[in-house]
Amino acid sequence: MGTHEEQDVARQRFDVADAAPLLLDARGVVTGWTPNAERLLAYPAAQVVGTRAVGLLSAEDAERAPELAERCRREGGWAGLLTARHRDGRPVRLMVRITSAVDSGGAPQWLVLLSEVSGARGWDMSRAVLEQMVTDSPVGIAIVDCDLRCVWSNAALERYGGGSPRERLGRRLAEIQPGIDSADIETQMRRVLESGRPVVGYEHVGQVRSAPHRETAHMMSFTRLDDDLGHPMGVYYTVVDVTERHRARQRLALLDRAGEQIGRTLDIWRTAQELADVAVQGFADFVGVDLLDSVLRGAEPEPPSDTDEVPLRRAGHQSVNPGVPEAAVEIGEVATYLAGSPLIRCLTTGRSWRREQLDPLAREWATDIPAGRATAFLDLGLHSVMIVPIRARGVTMGVTTFFRRRRQDPFDEDDLSLAEDLVSRAAVCVDNARRYTRERDAALVLQRSLLPHRLPEQGAVEAAACYRPADELTGLGGDWYDLIPLSGSRVALVVGEVPGHGIDAAAAMGRLRTAVRTLAALDLPPEEILAHLDDLVARTADEEGVPELPEDADTQALGSGCVYVVYDPVDGRCTMAAAGHPAPAVVRPDGTAAFVDLPQGPPLGAGGPPYEAVELALAEGSTLALHTDGLLAHAGDGAVGGTDADRERLRRALERRSSSLDRCCRSVIEALVPARPHDDVALLMARTRLLGAGQVADWDLSADPAVVADARKEATRQLSEWDLEELAFTTELVVSELVTNAIRHAEGPIRLRLIRERTLICEVTDGGATAPHLRHPRALDEGGRGLLLVSQFTQRWGTRFAPEGKVIWAEQSLTEPPA
Repeated sequence: MGTHEEQDVARQRFDVADAAPLLLDARGVVTGWTPNAERLLAYPAAQVVGTRAVGLLSAEDAERAPELAERCRREGGWAGLLTARHRDGRPVRLMVRITSAVDSGGAPQWLVLLSEVSGARGWDMSRAVLEQMVTDSPVGIAIVDCDLRCVWSNAALERYGGGSPRERLGRRLAEIQPGIDSADIETQMRRVLESGRPVVGYEHVGQVRSAPHRETAHMMSFTRLDDDLGHPMGVYYTVVDVTERHRARQRLALLDRAGEQIGRTLDIWRTAQELADVAVQGFADFVGVDLLDSVLRGAEPEPPSDTDEVPLRRAGHQSVNPGVPEAAVEIGEVATYLAGSPLIRCLTTGRSWRREQLDPLAREWATDIPAGRATAFLDLGLHSVMIVPIRARGVTMGVTTFFRRRRQDPFDEDDLSLAEDLVSRAAVCVDNARRYTRERDAALVLQRSLLPHRLPEQGAVEAAACYRPADELTGLGGDWYDLIPLSGSRVALVVGEVPGHGIDAAAAMGRLRTAVRTLAALDLPPEEILAHLDDLVARTADEEGVPELPEDADTQALGSGCVYVVYDPVDGRCTMAAAGHPAPAVVRPDGTAAFVDLPQGPPLGAGGPPYEAVELALAEGSTLALHTDGLLAHAGDGAVGGTDADRERLRRALERRSSSLDRCCRSVIEALVPARPHDDVALLMARTRLLGAGQVADWDLSADPAVVADARKEATRQLSEWDLEELAFTTELVVSELVTNAIRHAEGPIRLRLIRERTLICEVTDGGATAPHLRHPRALDEGGRGLLLVSQFTQRWGTRFAPEGKVIWAEQSLTEPPA
């Protein structure tokens, strides 16, 4: 192999030997035509000599002839491709080289060498062609020596700043582009010099001299140049501006992060903060998210007028600077923005607002914050701003404000478009969270209306309850508990469950709970309460067109379970019945626990044999634990009603000592129920009390009208012992009327009882089965005023039935009503 110069001379000799020469005069007229030219284009010399050479070219190239002639005169020649017309009319693609010459008389002329393209591939890749290719390339190209100093560059690099090719000569990159990370780029060059392995696709992001306030991205490739002996001579590198591609990739990455990080919960505050957190990741330097108060409450926002001052609450913000120093409003605080301010215009029109440069003379934005003016923003270094409305489903809920501080390039239209895409995605999440907040609040209101806010005060038991729904999103379920004060200081304890979860089950549960409280007011025995409930559920199912219990009866009261317990603190006796429900457990005063042997009646609405009640005596301080089967299902393998092993786990949990009944109730739930239960769980615990002997007085009376006076005297004497003389008149009236009614209208033994607890209770028991009715007598009627007087002078009165007859009772308050 020879040197590059020898190869080039050989190529030139090869080109001349194979070419078809012809001569032109200074005017471009053919003066010499050779046999080779005739063989190439088929024109004889007689036809061509004396004509203009331009006539041999195609129409397109003929138009270029004046330009090529001028270039030949200016540069002394030309080389390139032209298309000629063959004599038979077909086009012939020629490689042409024109060189200046003189004839024997000294007149200027041109030597033209023609060669068909297909016959001279090597000529096409001559040094002139290659040099033209790299010089005129739109890709920035440069060569540095082994000291990384520029030895050649093309004109395309001028677009990036740093001067013309002549100004770059002998200078290193740090001198040419002082603003970029030249050290990292030169590291890549040295690595290529040392290893000989090219680096392709290296991306550099930074600021160049041609755009000092704008971040740009360039794709660079580096290749080592070697001499014939393989010694490194330098590095050849190319530069392509890929800023738009880089920014598009950044935009996609930002939107991808938004999809992953925004809206992970249904909490409005957290969603707003997630929007701010995502937006400062390579896009903005400070972001504030402000929402209308109605949105944070879950309500539908009312569109404000552009003439109103509008309060907005800061729901989230984030900054690239620690501590968020740009925030004029803390999260949770309210700022009132002026009518006509950019934020209010965005809020009212639903259109975004952008300023590449903040105006230091701009008016105030807000009235009640010290940094509510544009000048304060400028003092913090914030120079460019965008405000984008948070809008979803046709509703504007607030605004998001984007500022730049560290990044010198202002927000442009592409940035605004990206911000709108980002906020629109977040707006859907905010609106979903708003709707969830509204629905959850409504569900909680419903749940609170269905379950007791707190257990009513009474003296029969100390009570505590826990409820854990399976549907944690709505907090609604089909399990319920209740404590209902009854007459005679007694109390009813109720726990029940409706199949299924969610709002439908809660609605069915609400109907059942209301029915239980209504039936409890009739003071019926537990088994009769359940019988009435069973009939009610069956009739309701028939009216709703459900002929039988389906397997997925999630929204029906059919198949519901309930246990109803009545406890009497006078004698410590407890009566209970169950309909398709686990039996309660009893924790004795010594701490041992056992389950009541309670006959299981059929679920409500299913029909079957009558319900049976059991009665048992409880020692004072015993604890009743009524629960739904969800507690047993979570304790073990999930079997309906629980297995023996499940009940054993519950028994052990109940036997653990706790400082209070409420703490005991919670510890049982914590021990047996997971954080996310698959079934609703309700637990009601009641620790029994007994009324002391000094709180109850009773007398057996004969059915003789004469005993009425004695009954009044005994009652008055007992009130004196209880220091309740102020109630003597009313009590004498009640005793007189109730005992007289029993003597006149009933049979069997009569018994009078006074109970002093939270109220003064007067009870008269007889053997009759007919309940008295309140009448409104006319002016001339001689009777019928007794119960009317009782109802007027007492807090409440009523009748309940017992195995031995009935009890008519009346209550008086022991405390004066508030004035």
